[in-house]
Amino acid sequence: MNKLVLIALLIVGVLLIGFGLNSADSISSEFSEFFTGSPTNEAIWMLIGGIILLVIGAGGLLRSRRAVA
Repeated sequence: MNKLVLIALLIVGVLLIGFGLNSADSISSEFSEFFTGSPTNEAIWMLIGGIILLVIGAGGLLRSRRAVA
């Protein structure tokens, strides 16, 4: 993959994790967690998506670095 795309995936992954953590600490998520025992689905999906994008971006960059060396 193109390094620029991998860096973009890495950045978007970090942003999604940040937004997911912020959303998990919101009032609505705390209210949902009080009754259901888990944060809102939105927070969970943002965290999962961010982790996936982060792993793809970092893995691709490490893989391309090994191919060059």
